[in-house]
Amino acid sequence: MSSVFSPLARAVLDSFSEGVVVFDPHGRVVYANSPAEETLHTVAGDTPREAERLVPELARLGARIAPLRVGDLKVGEAVYLPETGNRPKTLAERERNAIVQTLEGNGWRLAQSARALGISRTTLWRRLKEYGLHRSGHGKWSQPS
Repeated sequence: MSSVFSPLARAVLDSFSEGVVVFDPHGRVVYANSPAEETLHTVAGDTPREAERLVPELARLGARIAPLRVGDLKVGEAVYLPETGNRPKTLAERERNAIVQTLEGNGWRLAQSARALGISRTTLWRRLKEYGLHRSGHGKWSQPS
């Protein structure tokens, strides 16, 4: 699926806790964030993803459907799927999760993790303190009990 969205637009859509599917004016899927991909795979499997068949199925799951317009011109449809699981809702929760995942991915090395996050080590330390994360006896970070 080729995306017609800029990297920033994709990042914003990817940050939604609910699934987002965007159809072009011809009814083809042009974008789906990861929660939506899971649902689309369940609903459609490997068959072609066209609005005519998918939208009624997604609506049965409780999806909200909104036309995408530029002025009076309809340029597609956006389908918002109900949230599943307990994905983070606030920016702080998302930031905390990103920090923990980056630390895990970098073997808990702070300098390397800070570089990967695009922040200084000092900022990383401040965030760790702010989120109440501390190094456990096993060299990993955890939240105090």
